[in-house]
Amino acid sequence: MALGLLLVTAIGTVLFTNHLLTNRFTETTRNRAELRLALYSGNLVSELRRNAIVPQLLARDPALIGALNSGDFSQSTQRLISYVDEIGAASLMLLDKDGRAVAATDRNRLGSMHRQSAYFVDAQRSNITVFTTLPRESGGYIFTYSRRVEDMNASVGVIVVEVDLQKFERAWAGISDAVLVSNSEGVIILATEPRWRGLTEEEALERQPARGAISRAIQVTADWTALPAEAYLSGEAVMRIAGRIPFRGWRIASFTTYASVRERVNGVLALEIMGFAILAAMVFYLLSRKSALRMALFQRESAELRVLNERLQREIAERERVQKNLDVAEQTLAQSSKLAALGEMSAAVSHELNQPLAAMKTYLAGARLLLRRNRPDEALTAFHRIDDLIERMGAITRQLKSYARKGASEFHPVNMGDALASSLSMMEPQLRLRQMRLSKILPERPVYVMGDRVRIEQVMVNLLRNAIDATRNVDNPLVEIILASGETATLTVRDNGHGIADLDALFEPFYTTKQPGDGVGLGLAISSGIVSDLGGRLTARNAEGGGAVFEMQLPILNETTQAAE
Repeated sequence: MALGLLLVTAIGTVLFTNHLLTNRFTETTRNRAELRLALYSGNLVSELRRNAIVPQLLARDPALIGALNSGDFSQSTQRLISYVDEIGAASLMLLDKDGRAVAATDRNRLGSMHRQSAYFVDAQRSNITVFTTLPRESGGYIFTYSRRVEDMNASVGVIVVEVDLQKFERAWAGISDAVLVSNSEGVIILATEPRWRGLTEEEALERQPARGAISRAIQVTADWTALPAEAYLSGEAVMRIAGRIPFRGWRIASFTTYASVRERVNGVLALEIMGFAILAAMVFYLLSRKSALRMALFQRESAELRVLNERLQREIAERERVQKNLDVAEQTLAQSSKLAALGEMSAAVSHELNQPLAAMKTYLAGARLLLRRNRPDEALTAFHRIDDLIERMGAITRQLKSYARKGASEFHPVNMGDALASSLSMMEPQLRLRQMRLSKILPERPVYVMGDRVRIEQVMVNLLRNAIDATRNVDNPLVEIILASGETATLTVRDNGHGIADLDALFEPFYTTKQPGDGVGLGLAISSGIVSDLGGRLTARNAEGGGAVFEMQLPILNETTQAAE
């Protein structure tokens, strides 16, 4: 935008300056040409008037009159030569009454006849000085003043004074481009261009046209600083200045080229263009410097970004490694929590197993005694009872073995009622040991969720363990279990313990209300993470009548969900 604005400003300034200066310098040139033309006209008139008096003076010279009367012209030529230097005329010539040159400053003219010449004929017919313009054989014109020489009122000859106007042509040629003087008939009699003499101004200009219309158009359009041409001289546009000469209806005209105007205008425009070029160079320099600084800043920022990117990649890799370690640690903690629960349940399980073992020992002793007494049928009954006891023991150990294994990575439909029954079966020895009352409310139809049964059972076991621990100091411990199905599958575990003191920190890792050695505070934190992974949520609150209420809500698996799965 800056460069574009600078370019528009430069073009506008150059065009305005060109128009203004061209008009001003053209007007100045025109004024100078008019002044010069006035000086030319004044010099020409002065020369003509100065020579106009000479014939009148020489016509009264007694020596010349005496020579014409006596016919002795031996001193006449010398006398004319002495006059011509003082007068400054081109030449002087004395003609007798027959028109023969009897004396002349140009000795080559002596004896020549001028009887038919206009300056002789007109002078003989007139009583005043006569001005005559005659074409020269070699080109150009002869300007003469002639007057009749009288003696006793009789014509004895004619004095002819040739005016040197060609000196003005030579002087004008060194100052002006072209100058011409035309007579009253419009014929050019004086001109700085010799070829113009004898022609009219129009004819003279047509003799030196441009090289062609196309060349002229190209030349004019190429010179964009020139004004519209007033005339063309040698194919170049010129300025024409014309004026009148106060002598016999003569006119003078000068042709001045626009070269001086163009030179002066182009000089100023060159300075302006140079100034704008310097300014543009400075702008380019500033922009390039700014671009270089910006590029250096970009490079530095790119280097910093690369360093940050590498650091970020290292941090991401470190976090991924830590996350993997954390996942492994969480799985290990979850497994450790289950193993801790198994360790806690092992006492109750061992108590439960001791009773069948004792009974089995009694049944075996009785069977041995019956076999000794040859009573095999009754012994067989004892063996059947021993088999039932072994099945019961195997069920208890299978539940513990299933609970101890790690969860699967894939989810499958899980019957919440079956998972609850399995969890209660594992916790049955503890429930019996504590002599707790258990209340269950189950729906008539099975409730299915999508998940991992082992992990769901782990959550249920943790909730049951917390309920058993919360009622440790209660006289009539009670645990209520409600399984409901609606928009979600909800498992509610309520106890009649003392409630929860700090609900906000309940699911934080390592938070526990148990005595040291009874737990590390990871059960509810792990259970909350498991429920969140399954797309549900685990909440806790204090019941109105005392105790704590835990709710596990999981997305229910209905027919639409099964079809999608």
